Amino acid sequence: MTANARRHELDPQVRIEQDLIGPKEVPADAYFGVQTVRAIENFSISGVPINHYPHLIRALAMVKMACARANFDVGKLSPEILAGIEKACEDLIEGKLHEHFVLDVLQGGAGTSTNMNANEVIANRALEHMGHTKGEYRFCDPHDHVNKSQSTNDVYPSALHLALLLGNTDLMGEFRLLINSFRAKADEFSDIVKMGRTQLQDAVPMTLGQEFLGWANSLEDELDALQFVEQVLYEVNLGGTAIGTGLNAPRGYAAKCVEHLAVISKKPIHLARNLVEATQDTQAFVLYSATLKSLAIKLSKICNDLRLLSSGPRTGINEINLPALQPGSTIMPGKVNPVMPEVVNMVCFRVIGNDLTVTMGAEAGQLQLNVMEPVIAACLLESQTLFMNAARSLRTFCIDGITANRDVCQRYIEQSVGVVTALNPLLGYEKATVLAAEAMRTGKGIVQLVREQQLLTEEQIQHVLDPSAMTGRSSHRE
Repeated sequence: MTANARRHELDPQVRIEQDLIGPKEVPADAYFGVQTVRAIENFSISGVPINHYPHLIRALAMVKMACARANFDVGKLSPEILAGIEKACEDLIEGKLHEHFVLDVLQGGAGTSTNMNANEVIANRALEHMGHTKGEYRFCDPHDHVNKSQSTNDVYPSALHLALLLGNTDLMGEFRLLINSFRAKADEFSDIVKMGRTQLQDAVPMTLGQEFLGWANSLEDELDALQFVEQVLYEVNLGGTAIGTGLNAPRGYAAKCVEHLAVISKKPIHLARNLVEATQDTQAFVLYSATLKSLAIKLSKICNDLRLLSSGPRTGINEINLPALQPGSTIMPGKVNPVMPEVVNMVCFRVIGNDLTVTMGAEAGQLQLNVMEPVIAACLLESQTLFMNAARSLRTFCIDGITANRDVCQRYIEQSVGVVTALNPLLGYEKATVLAAEAMRTGKGIVQLVREQQLLTEEQIQHVLDPSAMTGRSSHRE
């Protein structure tokens, strides 16, 4: 009896497991095993465990279930072991035992440690469903049964594809709610005429509702792109094993794997046409990341606009009021800051930075595998999570509570020289320019000058210089 074995007899709080490196103590109540314990010790990097992203764990469980069913179909797994693995995977899909996925999201080994964390948790949970105890791997082994006909190199990227698809559904759901909030404000503010601005200078009239509707449509375009880019995530290399040649996988196994995964996930998953190419390629992640970056750019621009339009309240634009969420200064009494658009700006900056990391990770692939997939996964899963939280917070703590300063908008309309643009067709650009310069010099309004100089009849003034008509809306006089 070894010293470790004797210690195990004396310490019921641990069990001894063996791997390539040697024997190792594992907490007796842990569903993970020896290889996960080693990875916990080796990778204390970000402080973010993989269970921070539950869709990744659910996706791993779906992949493992699909593989087990495919192995059973080709005669490589017994009905008893299949049933145990299926029940264990169902537990994970339902959100159970996620606390046993404790590895850092940043890890060397191209995701091998994450794959083994899943293999060990599923094996030990399957053993319990089969009437055995944790660690009795002769009845259900992490390698020989849960990981049968598989490699990390096809399991991990396939699971990541699926995790991103699951997360994308949630992400789009949150942004649809945000878009609905912008649309509701567009309806609420549809009758408020204000000055539009280009290059931060007065331009021509519009309605505040048109401004909010523009933001809603801008985000809708990004959701269309997120929906479209899902196509590249449907393709997986499951069944390719180590480098895409399918070594150790039975004939017909890969096709069955993907068929089962499509049914389990309810996603149109399909097999890549060239598994060797698909195993080394990470372009799907690059394309999805680029789409997230595009959304970040749009959302950040909208938050910039919200901060500008609410600036003041006495010396800024002050056309809208954002909800007052918290005191804004430890030295300036009464100051309230636009904290929600600010934090969403920060989220957008982080997502844009994550896209660069994904780009570099994809570029770093060598020969038949890209070992940088864990950092790609960490960035994309973080970006999805940040966006979901940001969209929810922006909607509930900011957009839904915005109010308009109608009198401010009206005053800007009356004082602005921007309405002179509407005179171009009648007076010509040069004459309109002279009027604009005189208005700026004297402080008089455009309408006042037109009347004084008798450039238009009163009927023409009412028709041409009606700010409401210049917004593209029907005039209230018509």
